[in-house]
Amino acid sequence: MREGTARYAVMSTECKRVETSKSQFSCEFYDIYQNADWIICDSKIIALGLKYLGTPIKEAIPGSSLFPAFCDFHKTNPSIRIFLLGAKEGVANKAKEKINKRIGRKIIVGAHSPSFGFEKDEEECLQIVDKINQSDATVLLVGVGSPKQEKWIFKYKDKLPAINLFLPLGATIDFEAGHIKRAPEIFQKLALEWLYRMIREPKRLIKRYLIDDIPFFYYLFKQRMGCYKNPF
Repeated sequence: MREGTARYAVMSTECKRVETSKSQFSCEFYDIYQNADWIICDSKIIALGLKYLGTPIKEAIPGSSLFPAFCDFHKTNPSIRIFLLGAKEGVANKAKEKINKRIGRKIIVGAHSPSFGFEKDEEECLQIVDKINQSDATVLLVGVGSPKQEKWIFKYKDKLPAINLFLPLGATIDFEAGHIKRAPEIFQKLALEWLYRMIREPKRLIKRYLIDDIPFFYYLFKQRMGCYKNPF
């Protein structure tokens, strides 16, 4: 990480040449991905899709695996100070306490659980920006779901000069707090973590996984056949 340069990483269900249904219909969301410094595949389904296209990657790295490893790696690095933004009321603070206890220092210097629909309230967003700036954080984890978290980071990153690394990591805060249980290892190895989560949270995730994500396989097949065209 270059000193004084903000870096924007995306944990992605879109990776390089594979575009999911969300980016097919949102030029804004597509552009956010194009401007990211890193795009990290967090889904084994996407990794299998890339292998099918003949462009395999070494491995998929879920945010729920990357973030604890990131904290462990920087446990003695005082320049890494993290702010958690996301999850339901009280969950981010609980995650903060548990992570700091595990790491053995105050690596998490601030935490905030925003209100529902906060991204539409400019005043609340600016208050959150002030809170982050006052925390002395150098890393910001935003876990409010995609594409909301990516859009929020992209809109406000220039107002957060002390943040060197932005991480949109979905449900990672919930996992760290113990609010949501991660899938057993067998589900992870079989690329079925999505199924475990859907069974645990059917009202929230059935539509996402069984309806919203289905077009991905159509676009994947089109790309494999050489007839996929970038919509933008």
